[in-house]
Amino acid sequence: MNNPSYTSRAKPERITGIAHVFAAAGYSIGGIRRLWQETAFRHITLALPICGVVLALADARLNDYCIMLVLFFALIATEALNTAVECIVDHLALDWQEFARDAKDLGSLATMCLLGANAVFIGSVAFGALTRG
Repeated sequence: MNNPSYTSRAKPERITGIAHVFAAAGYSIGGIRRLWQETAFRHITLALPICGVVLALADARLNDYCIMLVLFFALIATEALNTAVECIVDHLALDWQEFARDAKDLGSLATMCLLGANAVFIGSVAFGALTRG
């Protein structure tokens, strides 16, 4: 079952040494380009500076900003993995399949859990500022 939206090419030769570091960076940039096509990722990138402003208004400490960044990087990584699962599932299941629905639902759940973790953290910092002030 081949999805016509993907083109087949020969497998590239293995890259080793320092060239591998540069190749890996290129793959990551390609991943960001692909992820930018996802509305959810664009929403995440929009939410990051908004949450930064919330922390600034809450007079957050440096470690609060660090935790926020770690949580956002985890959210982006999860969204990237969720998108990867969706790409594979869409390639394998051209019609409706229960495994496809389950895989997509589980990926969505993982993303939602990290969205919740981010919200709990930002909310706790903001609430702490309200109770201090």
